Amino acid sequence: MTQFTKPAINVDQQIELLLSRKLQIQSPERAKKYLEVISFFRLSAYMRPFQRPLPEQAVEHQFKDQVEFKQIVDLYAFDRELRLLIMDAVERVEVAIRATFNNVMGTKYQTTEPNSGSHWYMNSRLFKRNFDHPRLLRDIKDKQTKEYQLLQRDITQIQRSNASAEVQEQRIQRRIKENYPRFYQHHYSTPELMPGWAMAEELTFGSISHLYSGLAKDSDRKAIAKRFSVPQEVLESWLHTLNFIRNCCAHHSRLWNRELAIQPKIPRGDLWQLPARLTPSQIQPNRRIYMVLLMLAYLMQQISPDSQWQNKLKALILLHPEVPLFPMGFVDNWREHEFFQAGEQ
Repeated sequence: MTQFTKPAINVDQQIELLLSRKLQIQSPERAKKYLEVISFFRLSAYMRPFQRPLPEQAVEHQFKDQVEFKQIVDLYAFDRELRLLIMDAVERVEVAIRATFNNVMGTKYQTTEPNSGSHWYMNSRLFKRNFDHPRLLRDIKDKQTKEYQLLQRDITQIQRSNASAEVQEQRIQRRIKENYPRFYQHHYSTPELMPGWAMAEELTFGSISHLYSGLAKDSDRKAIAKRFSVPQEVLESWLHTLNFIRNCCAHHSRLWNRELAIQPKIPRGDLWQLPARLTPSQIQPNRRIYMVLLMLAYLMQQISPDSQWQNKLKALILLHPEVPLFPMGFVDNWREHEFFQAGEQ
């Protein structure tokens, strides 16, 4: 290991550095405005495809001939719009999986026994032995407790105000109804925790993914997966992948040419068969964002058949013809794929 010695440099020095690396900048002032709001470090991930391979570099990070700053910014803009589009679909999948959980589990396990039906998730017997059930309950309890403490603080502040008793009561009722965790803790003592349909809305997508994989019975996982018309082992894998993608989107991370660390499970059938590698790039489509787009296009058909999401994706790609598709894993005839034909007028 060596010592890090790179100094911090201002935006003007960043422009000079890019020019020294043979990047063409038609308007330094415009480039400066971009670098003031998009960090050099963030843009550097989008510079790499435009730089010479290491053996060819006369200087470190040297750009290929005739590369302009605008090309880098355009690629960044495409990736940003791609993230927004993907986030739209992932959000719909996330909302649907939360709803399906309780539509299946709540009604199936509704009995006269405690922790049934509305509170199915409190029954540890419904989960695998290696699932951290106490942590699930602890997380929900912590959420309720935190919100209830905030509610008590709000009530105290309202009661100390100079407003009339009637106005104070109206304000207090609005604070109580602000979210369900504080509402439940304020009104109910038994069961201790909120019902399953509210619980599912409080968990992160990652926790929902773990909740699904943690269900003890194949029949339960299959019943949930049936709503999305995929095998349960495929849905489990997809939720894991989509949680990773969602986190990338939430943290504004690069998606365009990202390689998936773990390949999602591929369903059987001709519609899912992709080349093992593209030529001549040798890129594996199953490990690139193209596979995620196929997954989302298919899931959107199951969740929202009238959605125009596929058309928005095609429109985005047409809007940026300069962006190469092979680093994303796109096959040559991708527009003809059945999943991308849905929604066309």
